[in-house]
Amino acid sequence: MFTGLVDDVGTIERVRGIDAGRELRVRCGYDDLTRGESIALNGVCLTVRDHGAGYFDCAAVVTTLAVTMIGEWKPGTRVNLERALRPTDRLGGHFVQGHVDGVARVTHADMDGDALIVDLALPAGLSELMVDRGSVAVDGVSLTVVALPSPDSIQLSIIEHTRRHTTLGDLKAGDTVHVEADIIAKHVRKLLTAYKDA
Repeated sequence: MFTGLVDDVGTIERVRGIDAGRELRVRCGYDDLTRGESIALNGVCLTVRDHGAGYFDCAAVVTTLAVTMIGEWKPGTRVNLERALRPTDRLGGHFVQGHVDGVARVTHADMDGDALIVDLALPAGLSELMVDRGSVAVDGVSLTVVALPSPDSIQLSIIEHTRRHTTLGDLKAGDTVHVEADIIAKHVRKLLTAYKDA
């Protein structure tokens, strides 16, 4: 479980294919990781397999590769990092599981004052989970939906702090990002499915 408040930006240093998928070595600022702990990379929950001074290794299995952009990552790719939530931490964002629902495409990204306004075209099935002023995780960053410009898109406002401390400040039209819908919205949809046609 995560909060969507990124605490480091890492760089992919090495990628290699393994039988189960891909193994990644990530350069980071962490110096107290433990083997087996969960860590989110651009919103994808992975497990630390090994670690050392300024790096950790993790692997993405075939199932994860099928629904994320990890298969496209190469040495030099920058990724948002967040370590798992501890019970004593402040919950400054929202509950983020690190279970990506799909990949969205940036259709618009322009500055408006000190904010970067970004429109995302959502993958099928996600728009019904988005509400005005609701929460969404984009590349692992907890954000607020500021508008619903069309039935299959959302608009976000990336503040200056977030632009400086995550990879979202580099977004431009045509880019792709991981999207995770709010877990509460997913449970509500599941509960109401039986009554949809009633």
